[in-house]
Amino acid sequence: MLKFSIALFLMSLPLCAQSGKQIETSLKIDEKTSVPYLQYLPKGFDPSKKEQKYPLILFLHGRGESNGPLSIVKEWGPPKLAESEKGLPYILISPQCPKSSWWSNDDQQEILIKLLAHVRKQFPINDSRIYLTGLSMGGFGSWELASRLPDTFAAVVPICGGGNPKNAAKLVDIPIWNWHGDADKVIPISKSEEMVEAVKIAGGKKITFTRLKDVGHNSWSDAYASPKLWDWLANKKR
Repeated sequence: MLKFSIALFLMSLPLCAQSGKQIETSLKIDEKTSVPYLQYLPKGFDPSKKEQKYPLILFLHGRGESNGPLSIVKEWGPPKLAESEKGLPYILISPQCPKSSWWSNDDQQEILIKLLAHVRKQFPINDSRIYLTGLSMGGFGSWELASRLPDTFAAVVPICGGGNPKNAAKLVDIPIWNWHGDADKVIPISKSEEMVEAVKIAGGKKITFTRLKDVGHNSWSDAYASPKLWDWLANKKR
């Protein structure tokens, strides 16, 4: 009852009062399906300023973060950075994938597309600055979602994942920065290599690949800690 009361209280707060911190919420997809997600609004977010548009990051976590409460999604990546004192200058949406599925599966892809549409309707999003990133399972999901929505994202950052090389032609116009550790024993670096090569063969010239020497599966810590990555992202617009 207490948790329910707190949830109602948070939902009743003005959006500006929720800025600078992550809240737990969810979107009902249909009678049987809903998607839980962390929602972060940048410090100073003010919905009353209709002319102000905000960049958006959609973050897809790894398999490990399916195994626990929604709060576990804060353990890595942009949600972890949003928890810092500095925060992030983006609206950040971080959904949680159920243990029974996988981000690149059709059911989760359809959910992500509906969630993205919902967020774009709910908030004043700068449509030219929508970004997608994910790690491990989320890296697979990022490759797949980018191929399904090739005209949506200003940039995509898949980390230690993989995808379907047959989708390469759909990705040639999207700025992509792919990261992978060359000592990864969970998802071999060859999974990233084949995607990067396929995009290049298809004519893509906006793709960058960073091989992290002697780094295992946790290549996301190095990637998200890179100021160059965040500078690159901030300068990408559709």
